Amino acid sequence: MTEPVVSLDHVHVVHTARSGGLIRRDQVYALTDATVSVGRGEILGVVGESGCGKSTLAKVLVGLQPPTSGTVRFRGEDLWSLPPRRRRADFGAAVAMVFQDASTALNPRLPVRRILRDPLDVHRRGTSRERDARVRDLLDLVGLPGHVADALPGALSGGQRQRVAVARALALQPDVIVADEPTSALDVSVRAQVLNLLLDLRTELGLGLVFISHDIQTVRYLADRIAVMYLGRVVEEGPADDVTGRTRHPYTRALFSATPSLLDDADRIVLTGPVPSATHPPSGCPFRTRCWKADEECAQHFPPVTRDLPPVTRAEAGGGHAWHCIHPETPVRSLL
Repeated sequence: MTEPVVSLDHVHVVHTARSGGLIRRDQVYALTDATVSVGRGEILGVVGESGCGKSTLAKVLVGLQPPTSGTVRFRGEDLWSLPPRRRRADFGAAVAMVFQDASTALNPRLPVRRILRDPLDVHRRGTSRERDARVRDLLDLVGLPGHVADALPGALSGGQRQRVAVARALALQPDVIVADEPTSALDVSVRAQVLNLLLDLRTELGLGLVFISHDIQTVRYLADRIAVMYLGRVVEEGPADDVTGRTRHPYTRALFSATPSLLDDADRIVLTGPVPSATHPPSGCPFRTRCWKADEECAQHFPPVTRDLPPVTRAEAGGGHAWHCIHPETPVRSLL
């Protein structure tokens, strides 16, 4: 495993939401005790249902959302203890984001040339001529013709807009890009083109990538490691082959069983029971209200982490395969 560029260490994010009038305020537990990391050249896939905290995780990773507690580290240093100027200059250039919908993430009134040049202007990279040359290089890097530079985003196709969004994220030569559902608004054929583009950039530039998606098969195809989230918690994390082929958390098994596969004949698991609220999460394991293995012990406390590798091997493998469950699944065969 490479040295992490950005990592979260037991990070919590709690929002205060107004409900039931002007006085009552509820606590929304958007992220709870999250510990993940990503370095150059590796792809971390993050999967889970809507509302599980994936987008909050993305915002914390790129510095758009400070944690309520816990530590965000940038190359080993506490990000939010850095001077603001250094945080903008160093971290802002090293970690970039590709948002879900390029049609809303790109300013519709600015030509592509201005959109790609803005990060260079803000960070004062090079001379005016060098910035113009960098814009041309970025278009070439993402496979767009030069005349696109003069077009407005509304004149481009969905795939072209997303390539522009990727090019903007690459403008400052970052070490890591966080991509939050970057292909969900695209057609299947265009989606494949954008995914292959990200893989090519990873190979060509040594780029680290956090890829957040509902699409299990896509994450399995792209990722070196996978983190599975449920109700703001990372319930299972590890090498992609382990998480998909030797699944240990029941939620991961249920999530993967809902994805059709031509390789395996996995039985579909239909979850029953109430979907818990992030405002009033259940005690103990958050999945226990829908888990077929849950018992009294599951309601007492959130299960501590369990790993399937000894400490020496874990250090070499980037932490190995980890999960939080009192009654884990017995790995039998791949579910995908």
